[in-house]
Amino acid sequence: MTASASKPASESAPSVSLPATTWAAIYLRSLAVQGSWSYELLLGPGIGFCVEPALRHLPGGRGGDAYRQALARQTRYFNTHPYLATLAIGALARAELDHVDPIQLERFRTAMCGPLGSVGDRLVWARWLPLCSSVALLAFALGATPGAVLLIFLALYNVGHFGLRAWGLRAGWRSGLRMAEALGAAPLRQGPVYLARIVAFVGGLALPLLLAGSVGPARFPLAATVLVALAIGATLVRIQGRVEGWRVALIALAGLALYSVLR
Repeated sequence: MTASASKPASESAPSVSLPATTWAAIYLRSLAVQGSWSYELLLGPGIGFCVEPALRHLPGGRGGDAYRQALARQTRYFNTHPYLATLAIGALARAELDHVDPIQLERFRTAMCGPLGSVGDRLVWARWLPLCSSVALLAFALGATPGAVLLIFLALYNVGHFGLRAWGLRAGWRSGLRMAEALGAAPLRQGPVYLARIVAFVGGLALPLLLAGSVGPARFPLAATVLVALAIGATLVRIQGRVEGWRVALIALAGLALYSVLR
Protein backbone atom coordinates (compact mmCIF):
# COMPACT_ATOMS: atom_id res chain seq x y z
CA MET A 1 0.00 0.00 0.00
CA THR A 2 1.39 3.41 -0.93
CA ALA A 3 1.77 6.28 1.54
CA SER A 4 -0.94 8.30 -0.15
CA ALA A 5 -3.38 5.40 -0.01
CA SER A 6 -2.84 4.96 3.70
CA LYS A 7 -3.83 8.51 4.60
CA PRO A 8 -7.28 9.16 6.04
CA ALA A 9 -9.69 11.04 3.82
CA SER A 10 -9.30 14.20 5.89
CA GLU A 11 -5.54 14.30 5.23
CA SER A 12 -5.78 13.93 1.44
CA ALA A 13 -7.17 16.23 -1.20
CA PRO A 14 -10.94 16.83 -1.04
CA SER A 15 -12.88 14.18 -2.94
CA VAL A 16 -15.18 16.81 -4.49
CA SER A 17 -14.43 20.25 -5.93
CA LEU A 18 -17.29 22.64 -5.23
CA PRO A 19 -18.26 25.25 -7.84
CA ALA A 20 -18.06 28.97 -7.11
CA THR A 21 -21.85 29.25 -6.95
CA THR A 22 -21.95 26.71 -4.10
CA TRP A 23 -19.25 28.59 -2.17
CA ALA A 24 -21.15 31.84 -2.66
CA ALA A 25 -24.36 30.24 -1.38
CA ILE A 26 -22.60 28.83 1.70
CA TYR A 27 -20.97 32.17 2.50
CA LEU A 28 -24.19 34.17 2.13
CA ARG A 29 -26.06 31.66 4.28
CA SER A 30 -23.37 31.93 6.95
CA LEU A 31 -24.44 35.54 7.51
CA ALA A 32 -27.75 34.16 8.80
CA VAL A 33 -26.29 31.26 10.82
CA GLN A 34 -28.00 32.60 13.96
CA GLY A 35 -31.36 33.05 12.23
CA SER A 36 -32.77 29.74 13.54
CA TRP A 37 -31.07 29.81 16.96
CA SER A 38 -32.90 27.94 19.70
CA TYR A 39 -32.21 26.99 23.32
CA GLU A 40 -32.33 23.28 22.46
CA LEU A 41 -30.04 23.18 19.41
CA LEU A 42 -28.34 26.61 19.55
CA LEU A 43 -26.58 27.08 16.18
CA GLY A 44 -27.26 23.52 14.98
CA PRO A 45 -30.06 24.33 12.51
CA GLY A 46 -28.06 27.27 11.17
CA ILE A 47 -25.02 25.06 10.57
CA GLY A 48 -27.16 22.60 8.66
CA PHE A 49 -28.66 25.43 6.61
CA CYS A 50 -25.17 26.66 5.66
CA VAL A 51 -23.73 23.22 4.85
CA GLU A 52 -26.77 22.20 2.77
CA PRO A 53 -25.56 23.56 -0.62
CA ALA A 54 -22.44 21.36 -0.35
CA LEU A 55 -24.51 18.30 0.57
CA ARG A 56 -26.26 18.46 -2.79
CA HIS A 57 -23.05 17.06 -4.30
CA LEU A 58 -23.34 13.79 -2.36
CA PRO A 59 -24.23 10.61 -4.31
CA GLY A 60 -27.91 10.67 -5.19
CA GLY A 61 -28.03 14.46 -5.20
CA ARG A 62 -30.56 16.57 -3.39
CA GLY A 63 -33.15 14.37 -1.73
CA GLY A 64 -31.07 11.21 -1.85
CA ASP A 65 -30.47 9.02 1.19
CA ALA A 66 -26.93 10.31 1.71
CA TYR A 67 -28.19 13.90 1.48
CA ARG A 68 -31.00 13.40 4.00
CA GLN A 69 -28.80 11.57 6.51
CA ALA A 70 -26.03 14.17 6.28
CA LEU A 71 -28.47 17.07 6.64
CA ALA A 72 -30.02 15.43 9.70
CA ARG A 73 -26.56 15.09 11.27
CA GLN A 74 -25.61 18.69 10.59
CA THR A 75 -28.77 20.19 12.12
CA ARG A 76 -28.13 18.66 15.55
CA TYR A 77 -26.92 20.60 18.56
CA PHE A 78 -23.91 22.82 17.85
CA ASN A 79 -22.54 25.92 19.51
CA THR A 80 -19.66 28.20 18.55
CA HIS A 81 -18.80 31.82 17.91
CA PRO A 82 -21.00 32.99 14.99
CA TYR A 83 -18.09 34.59 13.08
CA LEU A 84 -15.95 31.45 13.33
CA ALA A 85 -18.87 29.21 12.44
CA THR A 86 -17.60 29.23 8.84
CA LEU A 87 -14.50 27.36 10.02
CA ALA A 88 -16.76 24.57 11.24
CA ILE A 89 -18.98 24.81 8.16
CA GLY A 90 -16.08 24.33 5.76
CA ALA A 91 -14.64 21.43 7.77
CA LEU A 92 -18.01 19.70 8.13
CA ALA A 93 -18.83 20.11 4.44
CA ARG A 94 -15.55 18.47 3.47
CA ALA A 95 -15.99 15.69 6.02
CA GLU A 96 -19.44 14.85 4.63
CA LEU A 97 -18.23 14.87 1.03
CA ASP A 98 -15.22 12.73 2.02
CA HIS A 99 -17.68 10.23 3.57
CA VAL A 100 -16.16 10.34 7.05
CA ASP A 101 -17.63 7.77 9.42
CA PRO A 102 -20.73 9.30 11.12
CA ILE A 103 -19.51 8.35 14.63
CA GLN A 104 -16.14 10.01 14.03
CA LEU A 105 -17.90 13.02 12.53
CA GLU A 106 -20.17 13.42 15.56
CA ARG A 107 -17.17 13.32 17.89
CA PHE A 108 -15.49 15.94 15.74
CA ARG A 109 -18.54 18.22 15.91
CA THR A 110 -18.63 17.93 19.70
CA ALA A 111 -14.90 18.61 20.06
CA MET A 112 -15.05 21.75 17.89
CA CYS A 113 -17.56 23.72 19.93
CA GLY A 114 -15.39 24.75 22.87
CA PRO A 115 -12.20 25.78 21.03
CA LEU A 116 -14.00 27.73 18.31
CA GLY A 117 -16.16 29.57 20.84
CA SER A 118 -13.21 30.45 23.06
CA VAL A 119 -10.99 31.65 20.22
CA GLY A 120 -13.81 33.67 18.65
CA ASP A 121 -14.71 35.42 21.90
CA ARG A 122 -11.08 36.34 22.57
CA LEU A 123 -10.41 37.55 19.03
CA VAL A 124 -13.66 39.39 18.25
CA TRP A 125 -15.42 40.51 21.43
CA ALA A 126 -12.33 41.09 23.57
CA ARG A 127 -10.04 42.55 20.86
CA TRP A 128 -11.56 43.53 17.52
CA LEU A 129 -14.68 45.25 18.86
CA PRO A 130 -12.73 47.36 21.42
CA LEU A 131 -10.22 48.28 18.70
CA CYS A 132 -12.93 49.49 16.33
CA SER A 133 -14.55 51.43 19.18
CA SER A 134 -11.21 53.02 20.12
CA VAL A 135 -10.58 54.09 16.52
CA ALA A 136 -14.07 55.61 16.37
CA LEU A 137 -13.44 57.50 19.63
CA LEU A 138 -10.10 58.77 18.29
CA ALA A 139 -11.80 59.97 15.10
CA PHE A 140 -14.37 61.86 17.18
CA ALA A 141 -11.61 63.40 19.31
CA LEU A 142 -9.89 64.60 16.12
CA GLY A 143 -13.03 66.42 14.97
CA ALA A 144 -15.04 63.88 12.96
CA THR A 145 -18.81 64.33 12.96
CA PRO A 146 -21.02 61.75 14.71
CA GLY A 147 -22.12 60.43 11.30
CA ALA A 148 -18.53 60.04 10.15
CA VAL A 149 -17.63 58.31 13.42
CA LEU A 150 -20.45 55.82 12.90
CA LEU A 151 -19.35 55.11 9.33
CA ILE A 152 -15.73 54.63 10.42
CA PHE A 153 -16.76 52.16 13.11
CA LEU A 154 -19.07 50.17 10.83
CA ALA A 155 -16.60 50.08 7.94
CA LEU A 156 -13.67 48.94 10.09
CA TYR A 157 -15.68 46.41 12.08
CA ASN A 158 -17.23 44.80 9.01
CA VAL A 159 -13.93 44.53 7.17
CA GLY A 160 -12.77 42.23 9.96
CA HIS A 161 -16.17 40.58 10.31
CA PHE A 162 -16.63 39.61 6.66
CA GLY A 163 -12.95 38.84 6.19
CA LEU A 164 -12.89 36.45 9.16
CA ARG A 165 -15.90 34.59 7.80
CA ALA A 166 -14.29 34.20 4.36
CA TRP A 167 -10.98 33.06 5.83
CA GLY A 168 -12.74 30.54 8.09
CA LEU A 169 -14.62 28.95 5.21
CA ARG A 170 -11.45 28.41 3.18
CA ALA A 171 -9.41 27.25 6.18
CA GLY A 172 -12.10 24.82 7.32
CA TRP A 173 -12.38 23.26 3.87
CA ARG A 174 -8.60 22.87 3.57
CA SER A 175 -8.11 21.39 7.05
CA GLY A 176 -11.11 19.08 7.28
CA LEU A 177 -10.81 17.02 10.44
CA ARG A 178 -7.37 18.51 11.11
CA MET A 179 -8.95 21.54 12.74
CA ALA A 180 -5.96 22.05 15.06
CA GLU A 181 -3.96 23.32 12.07
CA ALA A 182 -6.50 26.05 11.35
CA LEU A 183 -6.80 27.01 15.03
CA GLY A 184 -3.03 27.29 15.21
CA ALA A 185 -2.86 29.71 12.28
CA ALA A 186 -1.29 33.11 12.90
CA PRO A 187 -4.54 35.17 12.68
CA LEU A 188 -6.11 33.19 15.53
CA ARG A 189 -3.01 32.47 17.61
CA GLN A 190 -1.14 35.79 17.41
CA GLY A 191 -3.96 38.13 16.39
CA PRO A 192 -5.34 38.77 19.91
CA VAL A 193 -1.86 39.63 21.22
CA TYR A 194 -1.16 42.27 18.56
CA LEU A 195 -4.70 43.64 18.66
CA ALA A 196 -4.46 44.14 22.43
CA ARG A 197 -1.34 46.28 21.95
CA ILE A 198 -2.99 48.33 19.22
CA VAL A 199 -6.10 48.87 21.38
CA ALA A 200 -3.94 50.13 24.24
CA PHE A 201 -2.05 52.49 21.91
CA VAL A 202 -5.13 53.91 20.19
CA GLY A 203 -6.95 54.24 23.51
CA GLY A 204 -4.00 56.09 24.97
CA LEU A 205 -4.22 58.59 22.13
CA ALA A 206 -7.99 58.91 22.15
CA LEU A 207 -8.74 59.43 25.85
CA PRO A 208 -6.74 62.63 26.50
CA LEU A 209 -7.80 64.14 23.17
CA LEU A 210 -11.43 63.26 23.78
CA LEU A 211 -11.43 64.75 27.27
CA ALA A 212 -9.63 67.89 26.18
CA GLY A 213 -11.99 68.40 23.25
CA SER A 214 -15.07 67.75 25.38
CA VAL A 215 -14.41 70.09 28.30
CA GLY A 216 -12.36 72.75 26.50
CA PRO A 217 -9.00 74.18 27.64
CA ALA A 218 -10.56 77.29 29.18
CA ARG A 219 -12.70 75.26 31.57
CA PHE A 220 -10.33 72.47 32.43
CA PRO A 221 -6.52 72.72 32.43
CA LEU A 222 -4.59 70.32 30.22
CA ALA A 223 -2.74 68.89 33.23
CA ALA A 224 -6.02 68.00 34.90
CA THR A 225 -7.23 66.41 31.65
CA VAL A 226 -4.15 64.22 31.51
CA LEU A 227 -4.64 63.22 35.16
CA VAL A 228 -8.24 62.23 34.50
CA ALA A 229 -7.12 60.20 31.47
CA LEU A 230 -4.48 58.44 33.58
CA ALA A 231 -7.08 57.67 36.25
CA ILE A 232 -9.39 56.16 33.64
CA GLY A 233 -6.53 54.13 32.21
CA ALA A 234 -5.56 52.83 35.67
CA THR A 235 -9.17 51.86 36.33
CA LEU A 236 -9.33 49.89 33.06
CA VAL A 237 -6.13 48.07 33.97
CA ARG A 238 -7.46 47.14 37.42
CA ILE A 239 -10.75 45.77 36.09
CA GLN A 240 -9.04 43.81 33.33
CA GLY A 241 -10.17 40.21 33.46
CA ARG A 242 -13.21 41.06 35.57
CA VAL A 243 -15.15 43.10 33.01
CA GLU A 244 -15.40 42.06 29.37
CA GLY A 245 -13.85 44.47 26.88
CA TRP A 246 -16.92 44.66 24.69
CA ARG A 247 -19.00 45.94 27.62
CA VAL A 248 -16.54 48.76 28.30
CA ALA A 249 -16.47 49.62 24.59
CA LEU A 250 -20.27 49.75 24.36
CA ILE A 251 -20.49 51.96 27.46
CA ALA A 252 -17.93 54.35 25.95
CA LEU A 253 -19.84 54.47 22.65
CA ALA A 254 -23.13 55.04 24.47
CA GLY A 255 -21.56 57.93 26.37
CA LEU A 256 -20.23 59.37 23.12
CA ALA A 257 -23.64 59.15 21.50
CA LEU A 258 -25.33 60.80 24.50
CA TYR A 259 -22.78 63.61 24.55
CA SER A 260 -23.23 64.19 20.81
CA VAL A 261 -26.98 64.57 21.28
CA LEU A 262 -26.83 66.83 24.35
CA ARG A 263 -23.96 69.07 23.26
